[in-house]
Amino acid sequence: MDSSTTTTTHGYHSNKDAYLKRLKRIEGQVRGISRMVDEDQYCIDILTQVAAANKALHAVSLGLVEEHIGHCVVGAASEPDPELRAQNIDAKVKEATEAIGRLLR
Repeated sequence: MDSSTTTTTHGYHSNKDAYLKRLKRIEGQVRGISRMVDEDQYCIDILTQVAAANKALHAVSLGLVEEHIGHCVVGAASEPDPELRAQNIDAKVKEATEAIGRLLR
């Protein structure tokens, strides 16, 4: 099941602007890290900034997982046909599980 064809509005849609704002901030952090390396700054200071960027990306990831479960998984549960509903729920839960697995690697 292709995630791009299952819905036209994704679960994060209502928070899209907030996600974009956070991602722009993270983008700025990463540019700052690059600049620190270019300027030969102290490695521990750079690692501190890398950790901060990772934490920020982690927060975005958790929000998106929550949005997926709250919108996509719950949406699959609203399917009136019991057999199709079970298949849809299984597919969406599997998507979430695989995404969480990729985040943990």
